[in-house]
Amino acid sequence: MIKFIHTGDLHLGLQFKSVSFDKNKALDRRRELWSTFQKIVDYSINEKADFLFIVGDLFESEYFTIGDIKRVRDILSSAEDVNILIAAGNHDYRGNKSLYDRVEWSKNVTIFNTNCIENKVFPELNTSIYGYSWDRVEIKENKLFDDFPIIDKSMNNILLIHGDVSRESNYLPMSINSLVNLNMDYIALGHIHKPNILTDNIAYCGCPEPLDFGETGERGIIVGTIKDKTTRINLVPFSKRCFHNISIEINENFNYQEIINKIKNLNVGSRLNDLYRIRLKGYVQKDINLENIHKDLEDVFYYLEIVNETIPDYDLTLLKESNKSNIIGLFIESMMNEDLNEQINKDALYYGLEVLLKDRD
Repeated sequence: MIKFIHTGDLHLGLQFKSVSFDKNKALDRRRELWSTFQKIVDYSINEKADFLFIVGDLFESEYFTIGDIKRVRDILSSAEDVNILIAAGNHDYRGNKSLYDRVEWSKNVTIFNTNCIENKVFPELNTSIYGYSWDRVEIKENKLFDDFPIIDKSMNNILLIHGDVSRESNYLPMSINSLVNLNMDYIALGHIHKPNILTDNIAYCGCPEPLDFGETGERGIIVGTIKDKTTRINLVPFSKRCFHNISIEINENFNYQEIINKIKNLNVGSRLNDLYRIRLKGYVQKDINLENIHKDLEDVFYYLEIVNETIPDYDLTLLKESNKSNIIGLFIESMMNEDLNEQINKDALYYGLEVLLKDRD
């Protein structure tokens, strides 16, 4: 039996320029990516894994330094009994000035080349590992499988490749059928950040740490074994933090403290550890100011964004009377002929008022 750990898309050095949190949080998150990378390597040591696969986008070439790549080298060299194989992706591609070629790697580390799919054999583990590294940012056509080496079916055969299982893509497009037809015992995929087990022996590990509010849900690493040509894989949660997008519905009967309590009583994730973006929806009393509500919740959440999508609850009688000679009053009068207990009618009235009142202002 062999045991392997499959990871990728760590994006060490990421600047988090496209996220909404501030510079200090971005710095913290960047350090946490390094911490998780160290934990993955330590995990492979403690679990006595035979292999650690890193399938692309280990780091951000644009921001990485020679000091950073030396740090990567030193962390990987500490796992001297683990065979570590790296297939570079589009963010850490192995071009002419690749940092991968600026340092000397320990004997336990193999970085695949860029010309074609190559393989490295581990006779003592009866295993042959195939892999390919990118040499540029985009690869729109994939002819790598046209001349795929003839495999020895008596061995464990594993492929490491960073790309997009999609019909059309600028990032090494592949079809699931083409992968299945390679007859590998396991195919470790990188590039897609959401973990996805496509078949019993083909999987995206996803990124071990989510990078923004578009990356919700469980994140981790894949731990697998191959025994007697039978592959078993599991996603092991590994991220330090999670991102949560949550909508909370309130109504015109809520006072300010009740809105605060509604947010405080969330039972999703860990409030003191995770990052939350909460959308407030529904109707709110017109004299309640939600502009700085996140400030009153700073001690309750590690990180919180409030997106206010509520609609002011209007005094319809007063508003109609004060606008009886214009389109606002006529609109209210027309809509009040509808059953406002029906949510769709009430929404139509309030959405319309919001637009009309903004136009008037």
